[in-house]
Amino acid sequence: MKENISFFSSRAAWIGSLLVILILGFAIRLYDLTDLPLDFHPTRQLLSALKARGMYYQTLTDVPAEERTFAIQQWKFRASVEPEFLERVVAFTYQFTGEELWVARAYSSLFWIIGAVFLFLLARKLTSTDGALASTAFYLFLPYAIIASRSFQPDPLMVMLIIFFWWAVYEWSSPSPSGKGAGVRGWAFAILAGLFGGLAIFIKFVAAFFVIGGGLGAVLGRGSLREALKQPQVYVMSVLGILPGAAYVIYGVFIAGYLGQQFGGRFIPSLFLDPSYYFGWVAMLNLVIGGIPLMIALLGLFFFEDKKRRFMFSLWAGYALFGIHFNYQISSHDYYSLPLIPIVALSLAPLAELLFAQLAKLTTTRWLRFSAFCLLFFGIFASLWNTRAQMKSVDYRPEAQMWAEISQKVDGYNLAGLTQDYGSRMAYWGWRNITSWPTYGDLIYHDDLRGAQRDFEEQFANIASKKDLFVVTDFNDLNRQPFLKGKLDGYPIFAEGAGYVIYDLREE
Repeated sequence: MKENISFFSSRAAWIGSLLVILILGFAIRLYDLTDLPLDFHPTRQLLSALKARGMYYQTLTDVPAEERTFAIQQWKFRASVEPEFLERVVAFTYQFTGEELWVARAYSSLFWIIGAVFLFLLARKLTSTDGALASTAFYLFLPYAIIASRSFQPDPLMVMLIIFFWWAVYEWSSPSPSGKGAGVRGWAFAILAGLFGGLAIFIKFVAAFFVIGGGLGAVLGRGSLREALKQPQVYVMSVLGILPGAAYVIYGVFIAGYLGQQFGGRFIPSLFLDPSYYFGWVAMLNLVIGGIPLMIALLGLFFFEDKKRRFMFSLWAGYALFGIHFNYQISSHDYYSLPLIPIVALSLAPLAELLFAQLAKLTTTRWLRFSAFCLLFFGIFASLWNTRAQMKSVDYRPEAQMWAEISQKVDGYNLAGLTQDYGSRMAYWGWRNITSWPTYGDLIYHDDLRGAQRDFEEQFANIASKKDLFVVTDFNDLNRQPFLKGKLDGYPIFAEGAGYVIYDLREE
């Protein structure tokens, strides 16, 4: 029988510590709240921002007709893979706050904090209160998690729902604490797990890997797979988990038709023979988690009891299969590894439990215990201060003025350009459409996916032949495309300013 020694020995100590962790976790995410959403994958954030604005402007009658039409157009023509749930919530909130992008940042941060509460409950079930507090702190204070979890995209909401599902399905697989009412309890958690899992998949289809992984781990922890297939609760969970996402796919593909072209290019078999895939994946893991925490988390799997280890192995297996299927994105898009953060946090819990148990033995007086508390929170404060400094180091607000300035100078002209985020910044702050020249990364990707790049002159003619001006704001990418740079040097400069150059395509 394992000796139960807790560093947070009293109920007041661990509840107070949990509240401090949650409050600090939310506070750091609200820092610099009104800065523009350009700090983390701005292309993806601006996609949601443009959609939310279009939904909001559709409800307005006291704005200029041109602005209203443009905003709705931007919403309608941009790609839709996931349901526009978060965008609609934000657009609804705009009716009370006005069009303020910080609304989305606040919602995403809140989703992450709520997820932390259920992560604590799950980690406590898997280990102890001490392990759960450490797990929650890692989940909230990991520097990458702080930045990523306040972004305007569905991923923080998806992660929250995945954690809800893991908690519910693990509770379903565990015996009733009282030993009574197991049937009612089992059905309650089976229905909750099905609903949470279904909502997670509905919000973003990739959640299916993590839902299925957690579900299989819970089922195998309860008994054999053959026995599980005899339980009606398993089928209820499965149906509830499948229905929302399946209904959305059927509607989007066969009724509305807007999903038909959105699922290609996510799996490239040739990448399995390319070392860059594996090195890219490792680079993303280093960026999101860090090599040392990842190693410690994997070692932590050996410290779980057998049933709990099977559950945790299933979570890791779900992530591994996810990375194999989405092999291009997992090696190039760091936020695709966002659901790994709660998995790593849970995997660290048993080691933290051992550490705190040893610390409890060594801090036998109130002064020693208080000193240890102070050191723990000093470490958290130091990490948060560093993240705060990172947020403060860059102010993106002047960019809105720059795009408005460009928009005034190009008013009345047809535009092409090499700009950040495929023209989304021009669309959002400049209220203008621009035909985007492909980035260097796009050229490499399409070369891998579909064969050799088209002839440059033909490509330039197709994009720019009917345009008046060519706007360049992404000079780093321009320097990586010598053919384009040389071509543009042959045209006169129409206008230039801090951060942009506009070429006149009408004269050569």
